[in-house]
Amino acid sequence: MLKGLDIKLGIQPIIWSNDDFFDLGGNISLETCLTEMREAGYSGAELGHKFPKDSKVLKEILKIYDLNLVSGWHSTYLATESFKKEASDYRKHLKFLKEMGCSVVIVAECSHRTYNDPKLSLNWRGEEGRHLNTEDWEKVFIGLEEFARIAESEGLKLVYHHHMGTVIQNLIEIDRLMEYTEKVGLLGDTGHLAFAGEDPLAVFKKYKKRLGHVHLKNVRPEVVKRGRDQKYSFERAVKEGVFTVPGDAGISYEPIFEILKEIDYEGWMVVEAEQDPEKAKPLEYALKARNYLKKATGL
Repeated sequence: MLKGLDIKLGIQPIIWSNDDFFDLGGNISLETCLTEMREAGYSGAELGHKFPKDSKVLKEILKIYDLNLVSGWHSTYLATESFKKEASDYRKHLKFLKEMGCSVVIVAECSHRTYNDPKLSLNWRGEEGRHLNTEDWEKVFIGLEEFARIAESEGLKLVYHHHMGTVIQNLIEIDRLMEYTEKVGLLGDTGHLAFAGEDPLAVFKKYKKRLGHVHLKNVRPEVVKRGRDQKYSFERAVKEGVFTVPGDAGISYEPIFEILKEIDYEGWMVVEAEQDPEKAKPLEYALKARNYLKKATGL
């Protein structure tokens, strides 16, 4: 279905070692992670916490495994920190990605985030507890738009990652972001959309002209429902298996791939699923997703 388009398949090391909860996969080495990524048939990886942050060192390591760096997450705190500090931190990250040959930079506003706190229940679709005031929203939108301009001047595209437990997780908030920015692209994460109670296909359709990066993450609907009913924290939801890979469980990807074909999408599609590697063997799930994507897309 997507064969012939300039699309490459990458994978997130969070499948092996979780970036938020270090007890998940903490014993898995970077070497094991990279070996299994390549064994499963992926050509790129996003940045994980075990990756060296020196571009020369990382290039040499990735070269051994014939892998490219796709991009890396950058947390912004535009609502609560000074723009000068945020811009300085962002430029350092952008420089690193450019040195690594990346084409996109992934950002998410993490002021007042709750996803890293095991004591806090996720706020599913409501507004209370996550809302910024008008002045704070303005700081976020102006800051992100400036960051997008900076990225563009360096030959990269800024894409925004909506994420559960942050100030932009559902469609209401994505709509607001898209309305008040122009150059900011959207990272479409199928799993976080479904987890937030949104229809990934509808969001991909609505913002197909702003779509700059894709995360292929799946959900287990029964865990989503249980998490809502019992007011799980993000950590508990992850550890109980809310996420999985394409080809396993809840989301139908074929219509989403049709949207990508319609817009002649170029770039990376990245498989991602925060799971407990003791329960969900990383190589097994990496292969499951790769085999599914080969059948569904021809890639």
